[in-house]
Amino acid sequence: MREDEARPALVLVNLGTPDAPTPSAVRRYLAQFLHDHRVVQLTRWLWCPLLHFVILPLRSPKVARKYAQVWMPGGSPLAVHTAALAEAVAQRLPGWRVAHAMRYGQPSVQAVFDGLRAEGIREVRVLPLYPQYSTTTTASVADAVAAHVGGLHASLLHDYHRDPAWAAAVAASIRAHWDAEGRGERLLLSFHGIPRRLVDGGDPYADQCEASTRAIAEALGIPRAEILLTFQSRFGRERWLEPYTQPTLEALARDGVRRVDVACPGFAVDCLETLEEIAVENAVAFRGAGGEALRYIPCLNAEPAHADALAALARQDAGWA
Repeated sequence: MREDEARPALVLVNLGTPDAPTPSAVRRYLAQFLHDHRVVQLTRWLWCPLLHFVILPLRSPKVARKYAQVWMPGGSPLAVHTAALAEAVAQRLPGWRVAHAMRYGQPSVQAVFDGLRAEGIREVRVLPLYPQYSTTTTASVADAVAAHVGGLHASLLHDYHRDPAWAAAVAASIRAHWDAEGRGERLLLSFHGIPRRLVDGGDPYADQCEASTRAIAEALGIPRAEILLTFQSRFGRERWLEPYTQPTLEALARDGVRRVDVACPGFAVDCLETLEEIAVENAVAFRGAGGEALRYIPCLNAEPAHADALAALARQDAGWA
């Protein structure tokens, strides 16, 4: 057996990102993302014309302008931070081949798997960078793995929503913010939303967000009741998981809360939804309703404690299937 064939690989998979903050690049990315039946479950004959002739032409320029506000010299925040996180994890896994892939956009799961096969690697562990499992995210990664796994023996970690090291890392980032800035009047954890009907149909995502919130509260040493849990990034007209983040923030401001701390522990790294939607758009809404300061606490990104937690998950045997 070649040396590389005995070398295990870890692939960190994130959602994805456009290649540039332009309408054309955003349109390509959104087309791939919104074509996934895991993301939008409408029949294709109804959804595809609506997507290509209404949604993409209208949304792509608007979303591109949002990306332009947070774009970094090395690319989108999600791309830059995901690559840095993979490098940090690699430093903690000597003897492993560590790579990162995007479910939508580049580098694709297919391209990364092709590269691993070319290197002679056979054993691959796939870690979706979604602490909480959902059919809209983790299951979609599993679909991509199944489609491109040929010749590889791949296993996947379905979630790490209560992992003690991960929860401790999130809690430490919140505590560091409090130590530096003082504690706000409220702590709000904002998770990405999904349609309510998916949870009613058995998706465990909402329960896992609650379990993560309890684990973070325990790691912080505060009662669960001192944390508000909300859901952001609603798309479309149907009911999504509630309470919604922005209306909750506006209600807090109207009730006299002046300073609120917001963290987004469902996101492994900072991205459009955290840096623009929360730190900019929701901050403006909070101030407009009478608040003074929404203090956004960054995602874990490539922080040492985050890389330590993910490397430990890669080495453990439990949870991989």
